[in-house]
Amino acid sequence: MPIHFGTDGWRAVISDTFTFYNLRLVTQAIADAILAEKRDNGNTEPNNPSELKVVIGFDTRFLSDRYARDVARVLAANGFKAYLAQSDCPTPAISYAVQKMGAKAGIMITASHNPPRYNGIKLKSANGASAPREQCRRVEVYLNDNESRGRGPNQMDFDRGRELGLIKRFNPITEYYQHLRTLIDFDAIADNPQHVVVDSMFGSGRGAIKGILQGTGCEVHEIRGEMNPGFGGAHPEPIAKYLGPLAGAISTGKGGLGLALDGDADRIGAMDERGNFIDPHKIMCLALKHLVEKRGMSGSVVRTVSTTRMIDRLADKYGLKVYETPVGFNHIADLMMTEDILLGGEESGGISFKGHIPEGDGVLMGLLLIEIVATSGGSLFDLVENLNKEVGPAHYARTDLRLKRPVEKSRMTQRLADNAPNEIGGEKVAEVATIDGCKYILEDDSWLLIRPSGTEPVLRVYAEGRSPEMVEALLNFGEVVAKNVS
Repeated sequence: MPIHFGTDGWRAVISDTFTFYNLRLVTQAIADAILAEKRDNGNTEPNNPSELKVVIGFDTRFLSDRYARDVARVLAANGFKAYLAQSDCPTPAISYAVQKMGAKAGIMITASHNPPRYNGIKLKSANGASAPREQCRRVEVYLNDNESRGRGPNQMDFDRGRELGLIKRFNPITEYYQHLRTLIDFDAIADNPQHVVVDSMFGSGRGAIKGILQGTGCEVHEIRGEMNPGFGGAHPEPIAKYLGPLAGAISTGKGGLGLALDGDADRIGAMDERGNFIDPHKIMCLALKHLVEKRGMSGSVVRTVSTTRMIDRLADKYGLKVYETPVGFNHIADLMMTEDILLGGEESGGISFKGHIPEGDGVLMGLLLIEIVATSGGSLFDLVENLNKEVGPAHYARTDLRLKRPVEKSRMTQRLADNAPNEIGGEKVAEVATIDGCKYILEDDSWLLIRPSGTEPVLRVYAEGRSPEMVEALLNFGEVVAKNVS
């Protein structure tokens, strides 16, 4: 079976591996896994649909709405009550609905920031976070077991499911908006309304920021907000190389603050009034400064190993503890559920803060960025300039280097640690970390992270330096490592 259900669910090419039949198989395995967990917890009572709620959402990709209907059909046939979103919506809205409604799980049909030829499933646990690794493994076990026994998915006619009350359409946006209003100071925004351009990148975050800002006085110009299942041929990922339309809108006077959401709106990118891309590293730092200095909030900070150490320098200033995790928001979510976490985020743009679900949320962070600029009395460019003076400068780059053949991740990581250089780019290597790949931390707080892929012959190389020249030196070292891999 060409299906691997990993920590972030399953993604595949539409009509190749991502087919209606395979989707039903995966949904059946999810249903089996949830029911097995119910039995393992000692609940052997007959299934009661009112106690077996699952929330289902979908993005704007080709056939996502039809795929979501099939998910509902399979769940209903297994005795679940399926709450199916009325239209495409952000992943964090579905995650919040799971938590708010007391559902057993959430299923989001999306391939997130992947190219338009892909679709996928994200599985959410009862607290709205990505399903834990153990649950995902259980889903994969049932996938394999059902295949070996020739057991196909249970299915129910969609209209019949609605007649029986096992499938119910609902609007997740209303309560999601109400929750966001408890986290964002809309009065402060209204006191200094901003001129904003929102690039929804044709994703399911379309209309979300513009809609909730109605009544604040903000002038919001949305681009790429119409339905386009092919995303105009671009990757719906909010990084600089895909944001030419946003830069163009700002340059023609459509707004002075640019926000960009990915395909399912759980990631954020930004652009200042001069068309400079503001990456998630700096968004996280600005958020931390604002939450501590303007709101007086406290708590620890959690970031992935590939995220800026500017965060560490700020946290040290405020006396806050910093946790470093492997790459993946699920590791951040684990800490957000067990520790007093003020802010958590990763370099790819998934960020959240205290009071919200343990899930990256591009809509929330876009609104917070508007609040930050509104209360600063300046511009986003000014804020970043001041940040660099305070805890920077920090220049960042990432590259993926192809290898001649796959390498075993743990062995390669250990080899890199055992053969750590004394210096890179004229700076002494002060520390070596192996939490996820091998990370060389230099005396000036520059760093190089080399992460061997566990699934393909690739070295993922991340570098942060105090100057562009240091970043170049770090990346060059990564290239030498790739060439020497035997």
